[in-house]
Amino acid sequence: MSDEKSLDLIRKFWPKNAPDINSVPKYINKYKKELIVIKYGGNVLIDRNIFNNFIEDISVLNKLGLSIVVVHGGGPRIERKLKKENIQTKFINGLRVTDEKVISIVEDVLIDFNKDIVNSLKKKGSHAISITSKANNIINVVPDNKELGFVGVPENIDAEYLINIINRNQIPVIAPLGIGKDKNTYNINGDTAASAIAKKLRSRRLLLMTNVEGVYDDRKNLISEIKPFDIENLVKLKIVQGGMIPKIKNCIDAVENGVRGVVILDGRKPHSILDEIFSDKGSGTLIRK
Repeated sequence: MSDEKSLDLIRKFWPKNAPDINSVPKYINKYKKELIVIKYGGNVLIDRNIFNNFIEDISVLNKLGLSIVVVHGGGPRIERKLKKENIQTKFINGLRVTDEKVISIVEDVLIDFNKDIVNSLKKKGSHAISITSKANNIINVVPDNKELGFVGVPENIDAEYLINIINRNQIPVIAPLGIGKDKNTYNINGDTAASAIAKKLRSRRLLLMTNVEGVYDDRKNLISEIKPFDIENLVKLKIVQGGMIPKIKNCIDAVENGVRGVVILDGRKPHSILDEIFSDKGSGTLIRK
């Protein structure tokens, strides 16, 4: 099919305020045989307008025939439910201490949110597959440490199952939950889950959609591209700190283990996924060797 005919088809579903449509065929060719893992933070998707934008972007990528995997968070929804149940929790190094009561709530909230994403994509005409601890689990975990309770680290990912879904032009939508050897459900940090999946699938890109523009230098300027070594120095100098540190560690781990590039970008910005994939300037901070 010619580029012009392709454009005529794409115009039918291309968002009005998305990047220039004329450059799309070039990037479709670039990513046609590649895999993109997209992790959207729960802090971003709490806003329904942003959620709808996210659904539209994922649906567009699917209709263009690109191979994508979605991993989602759910922190604010979990907090809201815990507060409603009068359950107080604490965090150690950014990870929630999770006992039996808490993991039950975490699991319920993440599964409900997962269904919301899958159903919303289906309404847009995209076939999405729910992957949670209760349905089609693909993540086996080992406990992180005893202090954290039911918090796990991915030990094995069922890549074959994911690839079969992707090859049918379907979208795996993955909740950050896994099953331990004791058959219990464990919560997984969303960035850690996405990084483990991207490494296992050796994806071309891992996009981490968050509530900041990307990584900043010491003058608060956005860094468009950075090497793992340089970003480690920013951590040592405490220019990168707080909640960005575990995110950065996952980025470096992914890049050093088969992922060609990780991008931290602002999920609040309309169509930031499309800006990143379908333009030379990209969006956010690219981390690669």
